Amino acid sequence: MILFIKLLLAHLLGDFIWQPNSWVTDKESKKHKSIYLYLHILLHGVLAAILAGEIRFIPYAFLIAFTHGIIDLIKLHFQNRKTKRTWFVVDQIAHVLVLIGVVLLYENKGIIYFWQNNEFWILITGILLITKPTSIFIKTIISIWAPESQNSHQDNSLIAAGNYIGILERLFVFGFILTGHFEAIGFLLAAKSIFRFGDLKEAKDRKLTEYVLIGTLISFGIAILAGIVVQAVLLLP
Repeated sequence: MILFIKLLLAHLLGDFIWQPNSWVTDKESKKHKSIYLYLHILLHGVLAAILAGEIRFIPYAFLIAFTHGIIDLIKLHFQNRKTKRTWFVVDQIAHVLVLIGVVLLYENKGIIYFWQNNEFWILITGILLITKPTSIFIKTIISIWAPESQNSHQDNSLIAAGNYIGILERLFVFGFILTGHFEAIGFLLAAKSIFRFGDLKEAKDRKLTEYVLIGTLISFGIAILAGIVVQAVLLLP
């Protein structure tokens, strides 16, 4: 685990802290012809080797540098102004997956390590449950109380913002339960209530207020229940 943390730190240093904006601009302009692309690749390899702190890890550091360069080249050649954000996310996920793969390879665990790890499957199932499936469940349940005054064309909020906010808040609550920080759930609920209060006060719609409150309580309730159940299952012998 500590090796992955070190490699992740090397990635953060190489991709964000020690990569000037001028390098990024030059890479996006010249792509594979940019000298800064190769300096960037070299930096990642050196950082990985240094932070790993073991001579026998050097070949794996070269592997990290090589794959980092391939991933970056793919992103540079396929991204455009409209897809830049998407490619940024894909790029970062790919880099992290490579780091996980290198750690498993170095420690001779292989992919079978996750496949046979019961805790991994329990956590993944719990996390997946409180994302989109729960959003659909909540939407279906409270749809019978949907205020007639709701009009998506007059709504100035971000597209699907409510759905993403709900997923994020449930993930936070799930994490708080597993780490034993129940008090943080109250803080999160209070913070959301404060931000929502202004909007609901301006709307002057009691039905809308009750609709939002029901959705929020169901969302928090499912996240708390999922966290407690997952925690209990993890403690089973």
